[in-house]
Amino acid sequence: MAEQNLDDLYQLILERKNNPEKGSYTDYLFTKGLDKILKKVGEEATEVVVAAKNDSDPDFILEVADLAYHVEVLMAERGITTTQIKEELASREGRQSKIQDRKDIKNW
Repeated sequence: MAEQNLDDLYQLILERKNNPEKGSYTDYLFTKGLDKILKKVGEEATEVVVAAKNDSDPDFILEVADLAYHVEVLMAERGITTTQIKEELASREGRQSKIQDRKDIKNW
């Protein structure tokens, strides 16, 4: 089996977006639009959380893969590339934040 990385998957998703294969699941998601894609991302995120609470690594891996696929469909729908995500992650390397510096933490 050929190894596929997230960049390869993203390129395949873009190819399907630009050259739809009628009847494919990817085409179905793009045809239904942003709301359907967002719903699937939310469902898959919940399934990852549930699978993480169980002892089955294969189930957890399956759910993470499903979430990664749906997030990449969402990225393609929004026009966000894997390069942009990599650049954002790289910009964080070596940075440390103190809990009080975080915008998402409210005063407890």
